Amino acid sequence: MHEVALCQSAFDIIEQHAKQNHARRVTGVWLELSAVSCVEESAVHFCFDIICRNTLAEGAKLHINTIPATAWCRDCQSTTQVIQFATGCPHCGSQNLQIDSSDTMQVKQIEVE
Repeated sequence: MHEVALCQSAFDIIEQHAKQNHARRVTGVWLELSAVSCVEESAVHFCFDIICRNTLAEGAKLHINTIPATAWCRDCQSTTQVIQFATGCPHCGSQNLQIDSSDTMQVKQIEVE
């Protein structure tokens, strides 16, 4: 379950920024997930709640936005967006896509008090 490691990394970022800004409490967190990340949204919610227990982020409202992944078609040399695996290139129909997996999950915004 890699959601635990992803949530721990996200929490580390959240905690660092909250402390740098002298926050007493984190009330909201906005994450972006790649549509092809193989990350279960319900597992992220579960893991995030557990990791945030007894921290300044305990009880923070978690908002998750799923975004398309960027892919490069090796056949027609075009860049495209994919929202699921086994999606062909909309330009040529090829399945020969190289998906950019560098942005599996990102912390986009933090709300603090």
